[in-house]
Amino acid sequence: MQRRRSAFGCAGTPRNCAQHRSTMGPHRLPIAGHHNRLAKRRTVVAASRAYAMKEPIVSVVMSVFNGDSLLRDTLDSILAQEGIEFELVVVDDGSTDKTAAILEEAARNDQRVRVLRQQNQGLTRALIAGCRAARGVVIARHDCGDRSSSLRLKRQFELISSAGDIVLVSCKTLYVGPEREPLYTLTADGEAVRQSLLHDGAGSIQGLSHHGSAMFRRNAYLDAGEYRSEFRFAQDIDLWIRLAKLGRVQFVSEVLYEARFAPDGISGVSRRSQIALMRIAVALRDAAPDEAPALLESASAVGKIRRPNYKARANGLYFLANALRKSGHRNWRKYAWNAVRLYPLHVRAWVRLLTNR
Repeated sequence: MQRRRSAFGCAGTPRNCAQHRSTMGPHRLPIAGHHNRLAKRRTVVAASRAYAMKEPIVSVVMSVFNGDSLLRDTLDSILAQEGIEFELVVVDDGSTDKTAAILEEAARNDQRVRVLRQQNQGLTRALIAGCRAARGVVIARHDCGDRSSSLRLKRQFELISSAGDIVLVSCKTLYVGPEREPLYTLTADGEAVRQSLLHDGAGSIQGLSHHGSAMFRRNAYLDAGEYRSEFRFAQDIDLWIRLAKLGRVQFVSEVLYEARFAPDGISGVSRRSQIALMRIAVALRDAAPDEAPALLESASAVGKIRRPNYKARANGLYFLANALRKSGHRNWRKYAWNAVRLYPLHVRAWVRLLTNR
């Protein structure tokens, strides 16, 4: 696989992670019951009954805001986890669509699902609430719209519990398009990531393969100071830096997480804010204790999430087209045409279309 340095341009990808990236041919994440929903439902019901008698080992924490179109698929993949006791803590961040009804149904049908509701406050504050409610010895993140392999939690827990000094684990992540087209996989070396988190600048710091791929010890999370509400973006890198000071970072060498790329995702729309907060996170890492309050105040002043404009969405569509073209997927032309329809002056998309390469 070739080595890749991210430049904040891909919505949903880790910022400046310098991870190994490979384009993918036809591939699907191994999700139990994908072609047999009845069998999966029976498994989920049995697991839910067994859970009622046991404490969870893993707390899966997820925030969702107006995610009704993708939520059921995500819930199915989480509740189909095998070989480990877990709970799913979902924070409904003030949704106005059918999200609340879907979550209510899921909690009614499966005792492992716990739903928290709050007024819309953004991802970071939702994760703080979810992690505070977590009861497991480890916390696993998940994002709405993404999916996990049925063995993800088991494999990651086996790794994090294999040595007492491992505080944070990830895995290979398969990135897919809006129609689940395989784009590429990201992974990294755990020790290289830890050293980068401890020493590299904002322009080259490495992170995990995806925020949603993370699993970390709950006691280490609390010792590190939790997610910080001042960080509307880059809250993951800010936390990983502080966790890296407490112990080792490791990766499971399997594709266990599937992340869905959204052309109008936060990373593309709010790129400048992400870069600014990345720099503040690194500055906090290297600052003297008396400098931290001013830096945190500057972090809280960084702009809120902006609505995607047509140019930002066109750039996201072009990114999709380029990734699919490299993997030989025929859908690349559709996304390239959508990019130029949305923004007729998108030169790179026109070049790809006119040269057919």
